[in-house]
Amino acid sequence: MQDIQQKFAVILEKVEKSVFDAFLLKYINIPVIDEDKLLILISIMDRLDLSFSELENYALSTMLIQIALDTHEHIINSPEAEKSRQLTVLAGDYFSGLYYKLLADSEDILMIKALSQGIKEVNEHKISVYHHESEGIEKVMASIKVVESALFAKLSEYFKVDLWNDFITNLFFFKRLLNEKRHFEQKEGSVLFDALKRIIFPMNEFKIKELSNEQQKQLLKIVDHYLEVSKKVIEKGLLQLPYLNDLLEKRINMLLNQHKPYAKTFVEEG
Repeated sequence: MQDIQQKFAVILEKVEKSVFDAFLLKYINIPVIDEDKLLILISIMDRLDLSFSELENYALSTMLIQIALDTHEHIINSPEAEKSRQLTVLAGDYFSGLYYKLLADSEDILMIKALSQGIKEVNEHKISVYHHESEGIEKVMASIKVVESALFAKLSEYFKVDLWNDFITNLFFFKRLLNEKRHFEQKEGSVLFDALKRIIFPMNEFKIKELSNEQQKQLLKIVDHYLEVSKKVIEKGLLQLPYLNDLLEKRINMLLNQHKPYAKTFVEEG
């Protein structure tokens, strides 16, 4: 565990140095580094026949492109001034450039190809969700899964350890649903709940904040159902996946414990 913690700390510091550019931070929000995704990357590659410099390069490259995708996504629903929006777009492009440079320097063309396919899938499914092209709940949820996990699925396939894929997909999906649910409950914007509203209440022109309590409860029940299904897959993976380190297992259990089904919460408060 100590070895994983040390590797995680070293690589996280490298990621932070790459994205926390003093000039950029004057004009854009601080880029979000998903530490759970970084820990998953390190955990997958730690058991492979890689030197630390190779592991570090792959993890840093993948996290940079993930941050670039997240930075570009921030623009879609952002009310920021035009100049700030343009700079945020450029920041995302800058992070993408760092990613390409790292992998190009390593001359790993096959890895670039694998991650590029992941980027393509992420962007296609983002368009589907944000532009409300999905025709049903299941398709929306499937697209969210791809957006959250495509890069990591491609990486695990590249290293021929795709037994991780179902676990990774459900873990990142679970985490995204938790965040969307939190935003919804705090009356903040939620891409997922907006998409669900259009499907469940297609004739309702009210904003999501203006839905009745019963309508909001209905949306929450749908999301809770998917949270429960993914939670079971994750718990099964915790028992079956080889080489899960203690640090990762502890973090996953903390994440699972954050889920409080709406119906149960309602009963407890009542």
